[in-house]
Amino acid sequence: MKFILFVLILTIIVAIYLYIENYLLLVKRHEDQGGNIKILHLSDCHKRNNTDFNKRIVTASKEEKPDLIFITGDIVSRTETDFSETERLLTELCDIAPVYMCMGNHEQSFIHNNQQEFLDAVHRTKAELLINRGEAVKIKGREFYICGVMSEYSVYKKDGSYKNLDDFTLDDMKKNLGECPEEMVLLLAHNPLFGAVYAEWGADYTFSGHIHGGVVRLFGVGILSPERKFFPKYSKGIYDISGKKLLVSAGVGKLRMFNPPEIIIYKI
Repeated sequence: MKFILFVLILTIIVAIYLYIENYLLLVKRHEDQGGNIKILHLSDCHKRNNTDFNKRIVTASKEEKPDLIFITGDIVSRTETDFSETERLLTELCDIAPVYMCMGNHEQSFIHNNQQEFLDAVHRTKAELLINRGEAVKIKGREFYICGVMSEYSVYKKDGSYKNLDDFTLDDMKKNLGECPEEMVLLLAHNPLFGAVYAEWGADYTFSGHIHGGVVRLFGVGILSPERKFFPKYSKGIYDISGKKLLVSAGVGKLRMFNPPEIIIYKI
C-alpha cells in the first residue's frame, strides 16, 4: 500500500513538473566576441502553435529587438488545417525584424499532400521562405548571404518508416544551392544531423532545430531524435565543425523533459 502511495505521489509530482517546465519559455544567449548582429532563432513550434504561446513569443521577441529573426522549420504540425494563427505570428514577428525561414519536415508533409494553404499563409506575410535559395543582405555595414536548404523528405521518413532513410550529401547540397558564396553565409537548415555537410559546403553559421533537444535531456545529453534514434549527435547547443558553427535550437514545441522550450539569441 505504501509503495502504491509513493508511486502515486511521485507521478503527481512529475506531472506537475512537466506541466510547469513545458509552459516555460526561456531566452538563451550566445555571443561571438565582438558580435554586433543580433539574431533571434525560433524553431519547432508544432504542438504549441496557439494564441497564448505565440503572444509570449512575440513579447519576448519585441523585448530583444533583434536585427534578424530566423525560423528553422516545423512552425506548424502536419495535421494542421487552419494556418491563421501561424500567419498572425509571422506578421507580428515581421513587424519586429526581417524574418527568414526554412522548411521543416512537417511543412514538407503539406507539399507532399498537395496542400497549399500553409504556403499561401506564409506568402501573405513579409516572411522570406527560403526553399533552396538565398539572398545577399547588408546589415550594419556587414554583408551576409542568407540561404535555406531543403533536403528530400526521405531523410526524415521513407515508405512510412524510419528505417533505411536516405542520406544528404555534399553533392545534394551543391545541387540545391550551388557553390558556397564568398560572403559570410548564414544557412537555415532544419535537420542538424547533416551538420558536417553544411560545414564542408562552406556555411559559416548553420541554424537548425528538428531534434527538440533530444526530447528528454539527462546530464546535458539528448536522448532521442524524431527518427527514433538514441543519442543524436547534434541535439542542442553550439557545435564547432571544422571551424564552422552549427547552432541547434531545442525549439519550443512538443512535450519534453529537463529541456524547457527556448528562444535563442545569437550575436555574431
